[in-house]
Amino acid sequence: MKKLLLFLLTLTTVAVLVACTANEDAGQEPDDAGAEETEIEQAEDESASGEKILNLNNSVEPTSLDPSIGFDEVSWIPLNNLMEGLTRLDQDSVAAPGVAEDWEISEDGLTYTFHLREDANWSNGDPVVAEDFVYAWKYMLAPETASAAAFLGYFIKGGEAYNNGEGSADDVAVTAIDEKTLEVVLEAPAGFFLDVLTNPAFFPINKKIAEENPNWHAEAESFVANGPFMLESWEHDSEMVFAKNSEYWDVDAVKLDKIHWAMVNDTNTQYQMFETGELDTASIPPELSDDLIDGDNVYIGNYGGLEFFRFNVNEEPFQNKNIRKAFAYAVNRQEIADFVVKTGVEPAYGFVSPGFTTPSGGDFRDENGDLVSFDTEYAKKLLEEGMAEEGYTELPPIVLSYNTSDTNKAVAETMQSMLSENLGIDVTLENQEWNVFSEAQQNLELQFSRSSFINDYSDPVNFLESFITDSYMNRTGWSNAEYDELIEKGKSETDEEKRYEYLYEAERLLAEEMIVMPIRYYNTVVLQADGVEGILRHPVGYFDLKYADKN
Repeated sequence: MKKLLLFLLTLTTVAVLVACTANEDAGQEPDDAGAEETEIEQAEDESASGEKILNLNNSVEPTSLDPSIGFDEVSWIPLNNLMEGLTRLDQDSVAAPGVAEDWEISEDGLTYTFHLREDANWSNGDPVVAEDFVYAWKYMLAPETASAAAFLGYFIKGGEAYNNGEGSADDVAVTAIDEKTLEVVLEAPAGFFLDVLTNPAFFPINKKIAEENPNWHAEAESFVANGPFMLESWEHDSEMVFAKNSEYWDVDAVKLDKIHWAMVNDTNTQYQMFETGELDTASIPPELSDDLIDGDNVYIGNYGGLEFFRFNVNEEPFQNKNIRKAFAYAVNRQEIADFVVKTGVEPAYGFVSPGFTTPSGGDFRDENGDLVSFDTEYAKKLLEEGMAEEGYTELPPIVLSYNTSDTNKAVAETMQSMLSENLGIDVTLENQEWNVFSEAQQNLELQFSRSSFINDYSDPVNFLESFITDSYMNRTGWSNAEYDELIEKGKSETDEEKRYEYLYEAERLLAEEMIVMPIRYYNTVVLQADGVEGILRHPVGYFDLKYADKN
């Protein structure tokens, strides 16, 4: 443990002294006069225009602003403010009317009939019609689209068969009854379906525009929005500017005139930009957490998600369950939470994050308890058993891969140290840029790799369903028929107490197999400038600027 603390002290010192550059000018320390000029110029620009402009950071370029393709946080944040689905999370994080002003649900819970607002328009003035949803959802489910979000469409009757190439688009039970009426039939009752529809994957696509230009989403000039804001400009890998969408049905509720998005993927750099007034919000660099966490300008909230590491069960030595479990039990999550990530995050001893209310009124995480712990003696025993089962006298080389980020690097280096100290295992680290990393992980090219999961909708089955056979989100090569059946029942069972029992059992099976190892739950810790208010940061859902204001 002394070695670990010495390593962490060294890591913290290095993190303070060294900052990566995100662009040509990022990471340079401005002198006081330069900082003062920046703030004065920005204030003068906003004052002269009379506009309310919020300055935010999206960290990196969105993967895509095509709602079916941009299935990650860096795409969801802009998409949720440019577009809107049938439902939208309200100030209480409950699925409320969005483009749909009301709806009916059949007695058997299978048929939903949505009535779209007469004044719901696209930013180019076109009306948002039911056929825009039919087009978007069938496009998401089309096999050739290869959408990472397609599994969410499996709730719809015929959706899975179409996506798997076993059915046709005509079999997908989503129908435009007329211009402003949409009917959806589900495979099985899903009481959380209105929450599912808040996911950007279910946003509409302007059919007329998309058929004229399949790349409508790639540039500001061609992008059409139906949400609170429209895409005014987009300098790729550098910045985006949103402007209030005058065609939005609830435009009177939108207080901001513009949002300027930077793309800075370094916590120290974006903190410096906050300090100089170039950003109105910022995350706290881990090394400054103790000094800043209790400040008056800090927002702290729950956030449904998990940081974890995947084992590729098709690659040695992780075909062996006991070796996988040995790695999981050799890592001290509390140390990582307290001394590496910091900012008040909680270590993860299970897979489903806290915040999901059970039928009895408890919390799913409390009800199913801790499923993994830090136990070096047990870890050594598991490793010995696993190596004997495989006939190993020593382990094959281990490579831990992570996507480039200063925090990800710190966590990976700490795990490397823990596995060396607690199990005597040498681990090589490898970092890759996000797009390269994501594709390699999906293609099962990585042996042992970092992952994160942000909940797509407000139900515990959401994380657990990631690991069914052939799921796009699985990325481990693991398949288990018993697990698949538990997840199916965990979606379709109408008795909520029974449904949760299936989910508890599924999570325990996931822990027993340990195809992924949990590290820590996410939270939201944000520095926020004076005068900024009304930003909705949903615990399970999407960053929403519809009601944001800046005084």
